[in-house]
Amino acid sequence: MAEAVAAISLPAPKGHAMPVAVVVAVIVVIWYGAAIPMNAVLADPRIAAAGGGFYNTLAISWSLDRPVIPVPHQIAVELWNSVFLVAPWKVKSLLYHLWVTLSSTLIGFGLGTLLGIALAIGIVHVRSLEKSLMPWIIASQTIPILAIAPMIIVVLGKTGLPDVLTKAVISTYLCFFPVTIGMVKGLRSPDRLALDLMRTYSANAAQALWKLRFPAAVPFLFASLKVAVAIALTGAIVAELPTGAVAGIGARLLQGSYYGQTLQIWAALFVAAFAAAALVWAVGVTERLNQRRMGGRP
Repeated sequence: MAEAVAAISLPAPKGHAMPVAVVVAVIVVIWYGAAIPMNAVLADPRIAAAGGGFYNTLAISWSLDRPVIPVPHQIAVELWNSVFLVAPWKVKSLLYHLWVTLSSTLIGFGLGTLLGIALAIGIVHVRSLEKSLMPWIIASQTIPILAIAPMIIVVLGKTGLPDVLTKAVISTYLCFFPVTIGMVKGLRSPDRLALDLMRTYSANAAQALWKLRFPAAVPFLFASLKVAVAIALTGAIVAELPTGAVAGIGARLLQGSYYGQTLQIWAALFVAAFAAAALVWAVGVTERLNQRRMGGRP
């Protein structure tokens, strides 16, 4: 666990742009090649009608209106049309749907972070909580979120809570776990000699927490937050699926599935992926700023 957290915390090595570009290029080539047989059921009649040939095979396989697998340039065009050519407050804009999902994501992420930190502090300082609570925390993550999300949404919906809060509960449920585990590890990371020194200076548990344990746990916290913020977005999207929502990335995915709009589905997936990457990047920037403030390496 410690090695994994340390690996996440370290900045990515510089000078790796070329290997990344090569990998992306290989994936794109394979993607274009795989789209031809995957789209064959829809494309073959049109190819035959056009007279066959290599050019017609490529042109038709890569330009279907509702392909089985859209190729990258089709997804790029769909993203351009639904992100840049539509006002962001319009229902047809992916930015509008992204904002709806991000609202639940950020609320759930904040609540999950606070809950995870509170549970970790309790587990570290109260031994009975570790024995009684930790097994339930771990067991809670073995339940498929798709199985309990509809129940949670329906029950909370009957209480009159706003939709954004009911969906945020799913994000909270998913993201509190990595924060709890990471913070428990971080709060226990100080050396025993350092803890003995705090006792020598007559520091109580609260002082040891804020002056020693919590600063030592900050790297573990940010490593956990990078995981938590990504799965919080996943939780918000999952929460939109069983509710019949008309807005949000999850709703966009459902609409695309109902009407066979594969381009709409893939564009929504890419927007969600870009949003997750941006959120993880924002947590990383905050981590570097915090390291600089604490006197660590930039």
